[in-house]
Amino acid sequence: MIVAREDPDSCTECSSANLLQETDVLYTCFSSGLCSFSTMGWPESTATLKTYYPTSVLVTGFDILFFWVARMMMLGLKCMDEVPFKDVYIHALVRDEHGQKMSKSKGNVIDPLIIIDEYGADALRFTLAASAAQGRDVSLSKARISGYRNFVNKLWNAARFTLMNLEGFDPEIKIADRDLSLAERWISHRLNQTTAEVVAALDDYRFNDAAQVLYQFIWHEFCDWYLELAKPGLFQKEGAARRTTAQVVLYRTLEQVVRLLHPIMPFVCEEIWQTLPHTAAMPESIMQTAFPKADASFEDLKAVAEMEQVMAVITAIRNIRGEMNLSPGQRLEAVVTGVDGGAIKALKESSGEIANIARLTSLTIAEEVQRPPQSAAGLASGFEIFVPLKGLVDFAQEAARLAKELKKTEKEFTGVSNKLGNEKFLAKAPPEVIAKEQGKHKELSLKLEKLKANIKTLEQVTES
Repeated sequence: MIVAREDPDSCTECSSANLLQETDVLYTCFSSGLCSFSTMGWPESTATLKTYYPTSVLVTGFDILFFWVARMMMLGLKCMDEVPFKDVYIHALVRDEHGQKMSKSKGNVIDPLIIIDEYGADALRFTLAASAAQGRDVSLSKARISGYRNFVNKLWNAARFTLMNLEGFDPEIKIADRDLSLAERWISHRLNQTTAEVVAALDDYRFNDAAQVLYQFIWHEFCDWYLELAKPGLFQKEGAARRTTAQVVLYRTLEQVVRLLHPIMPFVCEEIWQTLPHTAAMPESIMQTAFPKADASFEDLKAVAEMEQVMAVITAIRNIRGEMNLSPGQRLEAVVTGVDGGAIKALKESSGEIANIARLTSLTIAEEVQRPPQSAAGLASGFEIFVPLKGLVDFAQEAARLAKELKKTEKEFTGVSNKLGNEKFLAKAPPEVIAKEQGKHKELSLKLEKLKANIKTLEQVTES
């Protein structure tokens, strides 16, 4: 027997050139087809084999379905009289940001170890999960991974805020649902709804949907809205019933969020979970906890409807602030009116939260009010919002600034439009350059619309 890296010319023992290559060799994919049972003691009926065969799901790429997966299925049926797995999850292929297959010769290979060192394993895992839509490949770029690293940081900062405000908190404490504020009822409903959606997505192997649902809830609802809405209750004197209720809801939300997110971002979720206050019944690791389940008792569609109106009014005030180039810290006055008496009554109950988050010195909510002079107007969820601007804005100066900005943007837009209308440019320019110009064209178009809308708003304010 001769074993060599290169084909030998003669026998190493007798020097004969009469050599015959072995014919009884397992083809790689054929031998790999045995791995689902041969690695666990087969043909003996071992305890390991009984425990782990068959398994539930095989994860693989589409390019080896015929070469490997089909052989695993056939050999499992032949040797074990049972299929080796119930489901096959076919994942996408990872390509570079331009959709090109990664290749050393092209120099577009992204080394995961380098990415982990730079952005963290959780950011990379979340990027891949969020991109794993069925039927399409993953276009991986550092910019996208960096964006999800910001998401990891957002969650971490939310956890720090929570821990800073749990002093004296007992995780064993129970609260009555009747004691919850509108914001607490809303976040409890949305957390429960998010849980149901994540569980359904994971059950169906829609990992990208699970990731996107969690991203939307954690960043845009929990962090951007609820943490701000919770502050008045949390900042009350220690021992106050309102503060205790706010702590319970905040703790419950964060604890459940990290359990939901843990399969995708295990490291930061474990770290946060370890630092949270624990009850005696809670295990040492988040990996040992039960995965959250939806609970119908938290459903509250009324709270959702009312909270959407509150957020719409706050957003309208923020839009006016941005349109009129007012500082985020500038305190304003606001007047809100509407024809729906029930909606006005519900909005009044949240006037404190609106004034606090929108940074208002005064807030008037009534069914019938006159528009204040020199005020900007906005519409939101059936309400009309007025923000008096007298003394806050130099209307002539602001009009001149907007006119100058409009002229500059129109010039840039015309230049890009001419370039994209030039057939020679389109024929000779690389696709990525054309795509960049098209993106710039779209961005400038939106900017023009915004500037024209702001000018129109300023004219209306001046006339009012």
